[in-house]
Amino acid sequence: MKYGYAHELNQKAPSSSMTIDHRQHILLVEDDPPLARVYQEYLKNEPYQITHVARGEEAMNALKTTIPDAVLLDLKLPDMNGIEILKHIQNTKISTTVIVITAHGSINTAVEAMQAGAADFVLKPFNADRLVYTLRNALERDQLSRIVKTFKEDFNRQEFAGFIGSSLSMQAVYRIIDNAASSSATIFITGESGTGKEVCAEAIHDKSPRRNRRIVALNCGAIPKDLMESEIFGHVKGAFTGAQSNRDGAAKLADGGTLFLDEICEMDPTLQVKLLRFIQSGTFQKVGNSETETVDVRFICATNKDPWKEVQAGNFREDLYYRLHVIPLHMPPLRERENDVIEIAEHFLETYASEEGKDFNQLSEDVKNIFLSQGWPGNVRQLQNTLRNAVVLNEGDILDESMLPDMVSHNFIANPVTSTRDQSLSPQVTNHLKNPVDGDETSTIAPMWQVERQMIEIAMSEFEDNVHKVATVLEISPSTLYRRLREIEDDKKQKENQA
Repeated sequence: MKYGYAHELNQKAPSSSMTIDHRQHILLVEDDPPLARVYQEYLKNEPYQITHVARGEEAMNALKTTIPDAVLLDLKLPDMNGIEILKHIQNTKISTTVIVITAHGSINTAVEAMQAGAADFVLKPFNADRLVYTLRNALERDQLSRIVKTFKEDFNRQEFAGFIGSSLSMQAVYRIIDNAASSSATIFITGESGTGKEVCAEAIHDKSPRRNRRIVALNCGAIPKDLMESEIFGHVKGAFTGAQSNRDGAAKLADGGTLFLDEICEMDPTLQVKLLRFIQSGTFQKVGNSETETVDVRFICATNKDPWKEVQAGNFREDLYYRLHVIPLHMPPLRERENDVIEIAEHFLETYASEEGKDFNQLSEDVKNIFLSQGWPGNVRQLQNTLRNAVVLNEGDILDESMLPDMVSHNFIANPVTSTRDQSLSPQVTNHLKNPVDGDETSTIAPMWQVERQMIEIAMSEFEDNVHKVATVLEISPSTLYRRLREIEDDKKQKENQA
């Protein structure tokens, strides 16, 4: 029998010509055969495939074989109480909806069943409409709850395939990886150095049907151009000075798997022509050989430059760009990832403390504020090195500000007007603090909260409300800037109401 259930309604043996049954599966647990037939008759016009069992043991065995969409469960069975089956479903976390059938007057039993996880109940005797609508509503509620759960999982992932971070920008990256991994389409990853482009490529490969074959990575900027062709396509003995034996290149090694070309915009233009031909045909020739080889490779490439600007500058072939730029994926810089910096820092702190045999288990609040306020030009790689440095050179339970490398702590405490912002803001902003502020015309001193608020308002005006640009220039995190803007707006509304 198709689902391993006893007394299945559809007795016709499946054949290769039969279509897949997309109806929802209902397990009916009822020991009274006449009543079971009545319930089946009630549901005959509904899009369900119903399987009937008469005993609790049969129900338990059926649940081991296939998980139904819903269970219609009579509580009074000859070999056990239906509550036992319900508790088994809950304890083993079987994902199904249970509707309890109980006799009229057994309200207390029905309440007990609901507390044990039943979605609803029907009291005997009941008519067809009562059963149809109860079952239909329970299935719809279950479907909605699954959809909500899926969305929550998609939008609240703190860790994903080697990444750490729950920011909205990273949730978008996770969704692209999920959707694109199963395809063979070429993926073009862009992003600053240290944002995790190679981790992204590995995540795509690990989630793809090619996961059991190799991912071969080549850094096009780290290999001399004279050797790059051999690295990709391989060579035969005597092809050039030093070629003492035949050697397979990355193209052959990645057959059936993934070829990751990092820093693709650094590739020599003459080699770009051969790469384009390889991508189009799936064939190549080893250096020094005229024989053509064919492989099945999925391409992922990455660059820390703007690839289109490289095309316009004549450094990257336009036809190769269009061949590779099928699914673009941009890795956001750390400064645009909201509070991810804290989640990542705590992860590295735990990892390095364990590796180095140290007792660190917490970041101080000052350190968290410093990390949130940094621009992190080196992105995750810079944060990683910062934590490694602090853990190796210090002792303690809590990592505090004094333990940070000078380049991080000094950037934070430097005078904000005379350092980065002098170079980023207009004279209107940089001269603002030299003038009297709100009130005392004889003094240039103002409360810090007023200075901060006015700087934010001026910067927002100057950069046309571009929050990320203002946050970068003012050296604060976007999340902090959003909070300050809300406070400013709330104060304005309060003053309007008072007026």
